[in-house]
Amino acid sequence: MFQNLSEKLESAFKNLKGEARINELNIANTVKDIRRALLDADVNFKIAKEFTDKVKDKAVGAKVLNAISPGQLMVKIVQDELTELMGGQEAVFEIEGRPAVILIAGLQGSGKTTFTGKLANYLKTKKGKSPLVVAADIYRPAAIDQLTVLAEQIGVSVYSERDNKDAVAIALNAIKEAKATNKNVVIIDTAGRLAIDEVMMNEVANIKAAVNPSEILFVVDSMTGQDAVNTAKAFNDRLDFTGVVLTKLDGDTRGGAALSIKYTVDKPIKFVSSGEKMETLDVFYPERMAQRILGMGDITTLVEKAQAQFDEVEAKKLEKKIRKNQFDFQDFLDQLQQIKKMGNLKDLMGMIPGVGKAVKDIDIKDDAFKGIEAMISSMTPHERANPDSLTPSRRARIAKGAGKDLTEVNAFMKQFEQMKQMMKMMNNMPMGGRFPGMKR
Repeated sequence: MFQNLSEKLESAFKNLKGEARINELNIANTVKDIRRALLDADVNFKIAKEFTDKVKDKAVGAKVLNAISPGQLMVKIVQDELTELMGGQEAVFEIEGRPAVILIAGLQGSGKTTFTGKLANYLKTKKGKSPLVVAADIYRPAAIDQLTVLAEQIGVSVYSERDNKDAVAIALNAIKEAKATNKNVVIIDTAGRLAIDEVMMNEVANIKAAVNPSEILFVVDSMTGQDAVNTAKAFNDRLDFTGVVLTKLDGDTRGGAALSIKYTVDKPIKFVSSGEKMETLDVFYPERMAQRILGMGDITTLVEKAQAQFDEVEAKKLEKKIRKNQFDFQDFLDQLQQIKKMGNLKDLMGMIPGVGKAVKDIDIKDDAFKGIEAMISSMTPHERANPDSLTPSRRARIAKGAGKDLTEVNAFMKQFEQMKQMMKMMNNMPMGGRFPGMKR
């Protein structure tokens, strides 16, 4: 995420490396490189200049404390300004009305329909709501099919009228259906186009006027940079939307949209999305995003993701097994499944301070655990619960069942045993080992 921007900002701060204090000359060089990094990230020139002018004003004459270096001070100033540029603090997400109505808008291909499913899943699992998703795209039958599939995956209801070509009527009928079936949130997925046109704008504006939504979310493909910001402005002039959603953050994101959109339309970014999994939707926190852009990681979000997936009761059972040195292959498989639900593996590793840079050139696929899962799945229940029972003949059978070489199975067995030994050592420490979800 924003890897190129992060590297160029890091390079800019090197102007201050080894400096005893901040002066106008090294500030000027650093600020020039920061501005160039922002422009390369497709940030509007006016925004980039205003941003760096603020950084320069704060840096000139700033006192460097003994505890920090000039470089650290400049990073702190840039972090504060990035946070402010992206909104300053978490935006409020309004869910008001009986039912609450949320209108989703954006260009075709921006990820609207996928986001609609993710938002429904978020409201159901995190907020305890009972959502109804509405297929109001009357032009693209595939959009109705896609939303239906997503709704089935997450266990929510979907409303559609395939033969009705009146999007406003579909939206109004969906609200009636929600009231009749006790659904307390209605999420309307509207039609998109490859480019802005008057028909599209009129249609979504008419839906807004008819349903009076508590939230209008504009979905932006974060890989499109400044073009996304220009599109957002055109939509906002007609819709006066309440917030922005940045999608596809796991792609080749330059950063221009995230850094420019709040300044341009004066509307907050409320959610960020990456990947296709329904769980990969996060509330947008400007300070955390600024930290990630500056290579500081985002350990807070990582912990929150872990806590959301690890059940406290199950975590205590697991802790008890680990203390008794009874951790087995089934426990290991269960933990892998929980980790996979947290999102893209490379993205998760990037949240750990210092790790993002180390793995930037490493291809970490979401199916990285596929071979291990195949090996464990090829074991009998008895073998999973009793790792010591795996004789050479059983290992050969497991290798055949998983489509692996015997050497791969043996290597995994060795790694598993080493992991158990490490867990045992952790338990012998005064504080003991801890897993996500465990409390003291």
